[in-house]
Amino acid sequence: MAISANIERLGYTGPSGSIATGLHRQVIQSVGASRTLLAKEAGSLCLNDVATGIVWTLPAPVEGMIFEFGTTVSRTSTNAYKIITNAATVFLLGAVMSGDATIATSGDIFTANGTTHVAITLDGDTKGGLIGEHLKFTAISATQWYVRGTVIGTGTMVDPFTTT
Repeated sequence: MAISANIERLGYTGPSGSIATGLHRQVIQSVGASRTLLAKEAGSLCLNDVATGIVWTLPAPVEGMIFEFGTTVSRTSTNAYKIITNAATVFLLGAVMSGDATIATSGDIFTANGTTHVAITLDGDTKGGLIGEHLKFTAISATQWYVRGTVIGTGTMVDPFTTT
């Protein structure tokens, strides 16, 4: 993994590691209908906190960059919570555990193939979009984001990964 020279290292040369006291991360919330994330916001927790849905666009991936998403308000309108890559040539790879909030039909796993999937759409129904979800996106190359997490929905869950 090649780490950019533009990223500050804290105590990198210490033989036993480093301590970063008072470390806090940015929480991005109440952004409206859409938000394009910036590279400098890497490490942020982005909240799905608008019942009418949010479209999040990830920045161009730089290896090691991380964004996390948490759902604090269940999606209730015709719009969805959607996280999409910045280009049609940047793909998602990884998997999410998907379950019904009632537990009866929980336990599905859906995978992003790394070659065609560019978005995950949480519709507040069978694709997730309910309170308690957590997704983590880590850039593993200039063309791929590695995804893992848990989505919560209702009914028989279906694949939330899309090619558009």
